[in-house]
Amino acid sequence: MDFFLDTADVKEIATGLEWGMCDGVTTNPSLIGAQGKAYLPTVQEIAKLLGDRPVSGEVLATEYDAIMDEAHEIADLADNVVVKVPLTPPGLRAVAALKEEGIPTNVTLCFSANQALLAAKAGAAYISPFVGRVDDVGLPGMDLVEQILAIYENYGADTKVLVASVRHPEHVLRSALMGADVATMPFKVLQQLYKHPLTDVGLERFLADWKKSGGSFR
Repeated sequence: MDFFLDTADVKEIATGLEWGMCDGVTTNPSLIGAQGKAYLPTVQEIAKLLGDRPVSGEVLATEYDAIMDEAHEIADLADNVVVKVPLTPPGLRAVAALKEEGIPTNVTLCFSANQALLAAKAGAAYISPFVGRVDDVGLPGMDLVEQILAIYENYGADTKVLVASVRHPEHVLRSALMGADVATMPFKVLQQLYKHPLTDVGLERFLADWKKSGGSFR
């Protein structure tokens, strides 16, 4: 399973790359706005930092013609840019048109398996079910991922399942167990994946034992 970082913070992305744990990035106007940066230049900066790894940059428009105009602007930023499009009739119409042009898309704001089926039929490269937001309304978000994976398996869909709105390591674990293609997460969740109290205790004991032994590394 690929790990994407859901961020606009280039320092977080650089750290994820150093760790070998960043296979791509998803970002949006809200994340970039929180950094106090301009939108398109920031997407381009992230794309350059990633090399050939994908970065999803989101359109702001809601009508078809405007979506297409913005999608072309975003796609022109770099070869590794994926255009993030909302799951609406104009959005999916744009997805189909962009696929014909060879421009990959990430369909966002997916909250049902039926929506995911539509995105696959339109030709999306990625579908982004928002599991955390589904959890927020009292429904099991990971059940949505399971349903989407089953439907895509039934029909051999090329669309990759990109689990989004990830809130904690359990979302990542269950995504991996189900066979999701990608989980995109805040940097803090990536950090949490490393943590286990027994690892910390074990390391302290190993170091303490070595110190007591009086041994030499060389």
